[in-house]
Parts: sequence; structure tokens; C-alpha cells
Amino acid sequence: MSLPDALLDTARAWAADDPHPGDRAEIEALVAAGDTAELERRFAGPLTFGTAGLRGPLRAGPAGMNAAVVTRAAAGLGTWLTTAGSGGGGVVVGFDARRRSDEFARVTAAVLAAAGFAVQVLPRPLPTPVLSSAVRSLGCVAGVMVTASHNPPQDNGYKVYLGDGAQLVPPADREIEAAIAAVGPAREVPTSDDWTTLGDDVAAGYVAAVVRALQPDRVPAADRAAVTVAYTAMHGVGADTTRAVFAAAGFAPPVSVPEQDAPDPAFPTVAFPNPEEPGAVDLLLALAGRTGADVAIAEDPDADRCSVVCDGRQLTGDEVGALLADWLLRRGVRGTYASSLVSGSLLHALTQAHGVRFAETPTGFKWIIRAGTDDEPLVFGYEEALGYAVTPEVARDKDGISAALAVALLTAELKATGRTPVDRLDELAREHGLFATGQLSARVEDLTLISEAMARLRADPPSRLLGRPVTATDLLTEDPPVDAVRLLGDGVRVVVRPSGTEPKLKAYLETVVPVHDDAGVIAARGRGEDELDQLRGEMAHALGL
Repeated sequence: MSLPDALLDTARAWAADDPHPGDRAEIEALVAAGDTAELERRFAGPLTFGTAGLRGPLRAGPAGMNAAVVTRAAAGLGTWLTTAGSGGGGVVVGFDARRRSDEFARVTAAVLAAAGFAVQVLPRPLPTPVLSSAVRSLGCVAGVMVTASHNPPQDNGYKVYLGDGAQLVPPADREIEAAIAAVGPAREVPTSDDWTTLGDDVAAGYVAAVVRALQPDRVPAADRAAVTVAYTAMHGVGADTTRAVFAAAGFAPPVSVPEQDAPDPAFPTVAFPNPEEPGAVDLLLALAGRTGADVAIAEDPDADRCSVVCDGRQLTGDEVGALLADWLLRRGVRGTYASSLVSGSLLHALTQAHGVRFAETPTGFKWIIRAGTDDEPLVFGYEEALGYAVTPEVARDKDGISAALAVALLTAELKATGRTPVDRLDELAREHGLFATGQLSARVEDLTLISEAMARLRADPPSRLLGRPVTATDLLTEDPPVDAVRLLGDGVRVVVRPSGTEPKLKAYLETVVPVHDDAGVIAARGRGEDELDQLRGEMAHALGL
């Protein structure tokens, strides 16, 4: 049998087993048209159960997000939970406003209910942090969030949380993937309508818990009332919950970008619904300028990340992470402060100055959220990609809504003394030096180029960067092993790793510039940018890019 004939037979068999009429017709149409090129893409392999779950384009076939794939994923998850001793426990399911999210949530509920679990589904599209919080507040053994976060409009995804409200970590992901692979045809997976839809009390409980944790009453009511916040939900699901948190904390409603306030799965005003992407916050910047906002905040579509604009510029994730950590430390919050290995080093300097525990973790919040100890639990964690946990006791994941409230409280405190968050960054630079961070990112079509570049770096790492000696460490030797190389010297640091979600090779760059006096911050920022540009050039050469 020829390869095209075998592919067509495989596609016909998948269609025959697909429980969704529309998805089945999609594959049948490709078979009838003999479109083997597209079928090869659809059947190149199943979506891998990666960072906390599945993510991929909405399309029929095993290499897409569709009803059959979700059915088999839910069945595999149910088998794994039962094998792990959690059979019959509670599972809470949430969903965002992307295309087919509500359908995939219902499919998940029906499969897990038939497997004997007590399934509860959130009542409407809600932010991911609400789901993470609900896992623990409802005493569940697991949670599922149907979302593709800040991926393009054509994608959807499926995130899994364990009973502690945190994303799963190895080896659970591989074990669940194996359980999914062992599931039979999707059409034969049992389903049941014996699941319940929750009311609004879960989201209300999350709002109350966030406000209680951040203690807004420590900031005078008049100072809170004096702050104007510009805001965008970026066509996602964060607006209502964010407004509820701000109202409960005594702030005026954020002034929202009207074109982006309501959920819209087409994301019509942005090329890419990620606040990190160029142009994504242009409408927010314009609104902040028109309204004279003290600070502007953008959440991504599922509201687990947020970006901050102040004094006309978008702050980096490292800058916001440092500001939030500094704010908590000045409030006397003690415990573990954590960041990922690709995030900036200023957090470590701050924790040393305050005598609290610092932990560096592999990339991803599934590691950050577990960085605390029994004696010193996690009180703050962040990653440079705009993810922050300022209330980890509420949601054990990154949370853009609680971070947004913390930014507003911080801004209110500073405004009362005639300062802004950018002014506080300048003060931190004078106290600790200017920590300038940036990236070199290379997108590739051929993934072998990434592995070849990493092999070259490991075989012959640079011995000097910015004219300073550096030492290379292969992080594959760490526990847990990380596919990354760190180059470290006096006031210079680079971490190189393949992206976990995109066909990219990334180098995370940092240089520390001393600041000798009040007049030196501007000069230090200029020098920092120059040194980052030099680092980009040196690392591009070292990686053969």
C-alpha cells in the first residue's frame, strides 16, 4: 500500500470514530478531495501533553484541538486520576471565550462524570486564576481549564491542575499522555449528563480572597480614590472579574479600552493577543494618554498575565516583578520569593537586602509555585514573561488580576508622595545598580537548527562577554535537568534555551550597570541598552544565528 493510500485509510478510520459530526465531515471532505498534504499535517502525530496539558489549532484530526481529542484527553485524565487513588473525587472545569471552549468544557464534564467523578463546571467564561483557586476552595482532586491563553485566534488548549491548585509537573504529564494514548476510539468513550453547573459564588469567593490577601485598607481610601487606571482585557475574559476586584478594594472602575473590553474569539484589534507582542498595547497607550492615567494595565485573554505601562512606556516583566517584590518586602511580607532561571537577578538582590529566602526555578509557573518550603512558604513568584503570583495562597499559578490590583495599590502609595512606579525603579537602581534585561530570539522553520546551535554552544561556549570573563554551566546537569546553558560573569549573565511553546531559540540577556548618584540613572539606562545590544551581537555570533 502506498503512503497516500495508508494516510487516507488512517483518516477514514479516524473519521469513523469521531463523535462530532462537524469534525467528522471536515476529515471526510479532505479525504474526498485527496488533500494528502493537509491530511499529513492533521495526522503528523497527536498533540503532546506538554506544559500542563494540550494546546494547538482548532481542526479535526489527532494533531488539532477538537471534540475527539478532548474526549480522549478527558478519558485519559480520568484513568490516571483513578490509578493515582483519586477516583470518584471532585473535578472542576473552567473555560474561556475562545471558539469551542464551552463545548470542550461540556465534553470534558460528560466524560469525567461517566468515569465516576463529581464534576462541576464554572457558569460562564472566566479567568484561569479563578479555576486554579476553585480547585482548592471546592476540595477537588483536579481541575481542567479550556484555554489557549494568549495564543493566536485559531488555537485552543486544555490545562490540567492537580488537587493543590497547581499545574502538573513530570512525571504526571508523561503518565497522563500514556493514559490518553491507551484510550480507545473516541466514539466509544462513555459519557454522562450527571454533572452540575456552578453559580457565581465561586468567582465571588475568588474576588473576596484576593482583596483580603492584598489588604487594600493599608492604603488610605483617599489615596486609592485618587488613582486612575487604564485597562484592557485584550478581547479576553478578565474585565468583569478585574472590575469586581477593583471595586471591592475601593478603587474607581478602571477606564477600559472599549474596543477590547468584551470577549471576542477573533481578537480583531490585535495581530497577536499577547501583551508582549509589538503593537498589542497601542490602544491602551492611547487611552492612558487621553485620560491622564496614573498607570495602565493589559491582561492577556485568560487574565493569568498582565503588562504594565507607566510614564508612557511599557515596563518589562523583570521591572514589574521587581516592583511587586519590593512592595511586598516593604510591607513586611516574609517567606520565599522565587523566579525562573531566565528572569532577572534584581529579585535576588532585593531578597538578600531584606534577609528573606530566594529560590530560582526552571522556567514555568508549575515550578515557581512549588518553590516554597514548610517553614518559608512561597509569598511571591514571577517570570519575565509577564507572569506574577502575588497571592499564591489564593491561586497557585500566575494571576494577572491580583497582580493588577497590587500594581494599583503600589501606584496609589507612590502617587501620595508625588512618585510613580518608574520613579521607584530609579530608586531601586540607585540602591542596587541598574539591572538591564533583554532577549535575543530566533524563530526557525527547521527545528534541527535549534539543537545544532545548542550543541555548538555546549561544545564551545564564549569565554568572554562584554569584555568580561564568563563561566558556562550546562543546566542539563541540574536537578531537574533543564535544556539550557548559563553564561555568568561579573555584572553579565546570559541564559540560552529552546522555547517550550514555539519554534524559537531564546537567549535571555542581563547586564548590571552601577549607578553612582541621582544623576546617573539616565546614563546607566543608556549604557545598559548599549550593552544589551552588544550582548545580542556577541550571542548571535556564538550561536551561529
